[in-house]
Amino acid sequence: MKLSIIIPVFNEEVSIVDVIKNVQDIEIPKVTKEIIVVDDGSTDATASVISKFRSQNSNLKIITHKKNQGKGAAVITGIKHATGEYIIIQDADLEYNPQFIIKLVEPILSKESQVVYGTRLNRLPDFSKDERKPLFLFHYLGNRFLSLVTSLLYRQWITDMETCYKIFPKSAVDTMQLTARGFEFEPEITAKLLKKGFKITEIPISTKPRGYNEGKKLNALQEGPKALWILVKYRFH
Repeated sequence: MKLSIIIPVFNEEVSIVDVIKNVQDIEIPKVTKEIIVVDDGSTDATASVISKFRSQNSNLKIITHKKNQGKGAAVITGIKHATGEYIIIQDADLEYNPQFIIKLVEPILSKESQVVYGTRLNRLPDFSKDERKPLFLFHYLGNRFLSLVTSLLYRQWITDMETCYKIFPKSAVDTMQLTARGFEFEPEITAKLLKKGFKITEIPISTKPRGYNEGKKLNALQEGPKALWILVKYRFH
């Protein structure tokens, strides 16, 4: 099986090389990796850092947006250039450990599922770790609420609709009209996969979430209502 790993990146000069290296280092039996980095109009040194790294790693696919268009737009660009049978998205920060990709691919290889999500939230709030901070507790509650709405609207239980780690067949999205430009990509692709009849298998993962002072870009107050609208819109569209 060939797996296309899409890495959308915007202003991640500090972490992008480590992320690419970590993705390169994972070894998945019976799987060939294709790594596609989409620079979404970075204004820091991300472009030069990627270019320098690529000079020693010619097997990377590098695509550049002249202007910043948003995460969704970058992922859609990556999908258009992907040649693998399956696709997964890898964020360009260090929150998600690529080692979990090995575990997420297992249900695909065993033909138990065609769509696999890595869930961070199939648990109660952990007030000794992540959720001890109000920001992360707010994100936890918001994500669980949106996932509950997803479950009710589309009649399939899901605990982490907003997860970055989503594996899905390229054939499933080739015929989709994906329009999301920003973080609303997550509810859009989830809604459209569920409407196509795909069953989502969730595999527990852990992450190391970062705060806004560390470069986090998702604004939950702005993106939450957008996600809710997208879920309702595509349920009845």
